[in-house]
Amino acid sequence: MSDIVLAVHELTVRFGALTAVDQVTFDARRGEITSVIGPNGAGKSSLFNLVSGAIRPSSGTVTFEGRDVTGHRPERMLAAGLARSFQITNLFFELSVRENLRLAAQVLERGRGAFRPIAKSRVAQQRVDELIVQFSLAPKADEIAGVLSHGEQRRLEIAVALASRPRMLLLDEPTQGMSHADTQETEAMIRSLAGNDLSILLVEHDVDLVMNLSDRIVVMHQGRKLADGAPRDVRSDPAVQAAYFGEAVDA
Repeated sequence: MSDIVLAVHELTVRFGALTAVDQVTFDARRGEITSVIGPNGAGKSSLFNLVSGAIRPSSGTVTFEGRDVTGHRPERMLAAGLARSFQITNLFFELSVRENLRLAAQVLERGRGAFRPIAKSRVAQQRVDELIVQFSLAPKADEIAGVLSHGEQRRLEIAVALASRPRMLLLDEPTQGMSHADTQETEAMIRSLAGNDLSILLVEHDVDLVMNLSDRIVVMHQGRKLADGAPRDVRSDPAVQAAYFGEAVDA
C-alpha cells in the first residue's frame, strides 16, 4: 500500500477572471497531519473546498488512495472514506449530542441505512457509544448541542465527522474562536487522532499550532503553492518568511 493517501496535482479553480487556486500540487502521507497555511486571500479555503468536493476544479486532479475523485460531490467523498468539518460550526443545534452523532453514524448501517429503525441500528449505536467515550462527551451526551460551549461544539463536530469511520479527515479552521485553553485541548486531540487508520488535512490560521502539530506544511500565497515541506524547513524558507511571517530576509 502506498504511503501517499492524497495526491493533489496542478489543481486550479477560476471564478471569472480570478484564479483562486493556481496549479497547486502536493501529497499527503498516510497517518500524518498535513496542514495548509497562508495569509488571508491566499487560496487555502478554496483549495480545501476543491479537495473536499465542495467546488469543482477548472483543471487538475485529486487522487485519494489511488482513485481519481476529482470533482466528486461531498457525499461521494464521504462514501470513499474522506470526511470534513467546517469553518463555521455545522451541527443540528436543536438535537442532543447523542442524536447528532447517531445521524452521522447511520451511514454505517447496511441495506436500509438511514431508514433503518433506531432500535435496530446497532452498528450506528455502537459507533455513537465509542465516540462519546473517545471525545469525553458522556456528561453532555443528552444535552442539546445548541447549549454547549463553543469549544464543546467544535469537539462534537469533529466527532460527527469521524462517525462514518473515514480514513482521511479534513479539518477547516478547527480552533477558530476558541480560547487558549480550548485551543490547547483541541491540538492534543487532533494529534491523538492521526495514525495508521486516519490521515488529517488541516487548514488553520494558528501558526504556532500548525508548527507544533504538523508532519508536513503547504504554504499558499496568492493562489499558488509557495512552499511545501517539514515544519522546520518551511519556517526557515526565506520566501515564506518574507511573504507570510513578515520577517526580514537577509540579502
